[in-house]
Amino acid sequence: MGIGGVSIGSLLIVLVIVMLLFGTKRLRTVGSDLGGALSGFRKAVKDSEEARHELTLDVTATEAGRRANEHTHS
Repeated sequence: MGIGGVSIGSLLIVLVIVMLLFGTKRLRTVGSDLGGALSGFRKAVKDSEEARHELTLDVTATEAGRRANEHTHS
């Protein structure tokens, strides 16, 4: 058994057909483009997580400041 119930032989046949249809040069280009897209996606996810973390820190600091201000005015 291969991946998801598909045998290794079937996967090799599909790979050969794809190579014949598109050629190795185009497959390299597609692979490179896919790698670039994945890299961009990972960077966007990392940037989003960092921004969310910074926002959480800002909200926490604001809440702490508000509580301290309430205690001094009470």
